[in-house]
Amino acid sequence: MYTELIETLHRVMKESVENSEVMGVNFLVEKGEEEILYCQEGMADKENGMEMNRNTIFRLYSQTKPVTGVAAMILMEQGCLDLCQSVGEILPAFSHLKVEKDGKVVDASRPMLVHDLLRMTSGLVYPDDCTASGKAAGVVFDDACARLHTENPMTTQELAERLAEGPLLFEPGSSWIYGTSADVLGAVIEKVSGKKLSEFMEDEIFKPLGMTDTAFWVPAEKQCRLAKAYETVVKEDGSRAMVPYTGNNLAICNDMAKAPAYEAGGAGLTSTLDDYMKFARMLRNGGTLNGKQIIRPETARYFTGGELMPAQQQAFENWIGLDGFSYSNLMRVCKKPSRCGMIAREGEYGWDGWLGMYFANFPKENMTILMGTQKKDSGTFALTRKLRNIVLSSI
Repeated sequence: MYTELIETLHRVMKESVENSEVMGVNFLVEKGEEEILYCQEGMADKENGMEMNRNTIFRLYSQTKPVTGVAAMILMEQGCLDLCQSVGEILPAFSHLKVEKDGKVVDASRPMLVHDLLRMTSGLVYPDDCTASGKAAGVVFDDACARLHTENPMTTQELAERLAEGPLLFEPGSSWIYGTSADVLGAVIEKVSGKKLSEFMEDEIFKPLGMTDTAFWVPAEKQCRLAKAYETVVKEDGSRAMVPYTGNNLAICNDMAKAPAYEAGGAGLTSTLDDYMKFARMLRNGGTLNGKQIIRPETARYFTGGELMPAQQQAFENWIGLDGFSYSNLMRVCKKPSRCGMIAREGEYGWDGWLGMYFANFPKENMTILMGTQKKDSGTFALTRKLRNIVLSSI
């Protein structure tokens, strides 16, 4: 039925591999309970002769965030977590926050709320060299990276506490910035649940859904399935090539070979397309899959349908490529498809990852698109949009 569509997807994916845009890529689309298509091209690990495959394990990076968001929803349903509660009441290090304002560091006038962590309106940032906030975050992550292979690695709780020492970029709730909110939320989940983040996710999400290949590390028996990360380099003759990337970005150990002390709620999970599809399908089904209820239908509607306040939305719209979208609960949510730079559907939601992982759910069509690749600094990039457009113009 979709022969021509699949042929087109393969052609575009193959061209991307041949042009050294990616080393390998796979793509999965499901509508209702029916798999519409699966495509793969290229290599998951060229140096070891491993082709991209259905069971390839990927580093999710920021595609971890929606899972962390669902973990928070579970605690909210249980009456254990109030989204309007001050983060400082849960993590005391956040009780006396500072804010970067007009070149000075002053006391914050309003507490950071759990809700701010879910909306990225906390003022917490990722490392940068331009702001006092970014520089302070950079010091924390540099230290976390330096300690990765020592006997004293930084933990989830310590990283959150260290981030609280630096100034926020703005008053909590007053604007939007993509940053370490989900990592701090991971520490909140640990404190409230009394479990490590990995244990809570395993008990409440992964085990009930049968997500057997999703975790914060990849054990020895599965290492042969872990895709290698790559980056594109330009040679002296102007041609491009893909070379392995071995860095430990954001204190995530690249080899994923052992259980980490720092379980990053914003970036730490690994998974496969089939495993993540179970999570995506659960959300499409109103929080339940195969008789296992992860969150209730009303919670699922709340989780997937939010949007930012006007001042926050204005800051969010500085993010190139997300015109027509808003943001809530650690995901983008499409509000005005006519403003988007690609074919989009009202109400669609999802997120992506730094190495190119991509997730989108389409509630009205009861459809999911998942894409897997491992290329440095990708996120949603040209190939993602091309493949999306092909599918959404055809189905």
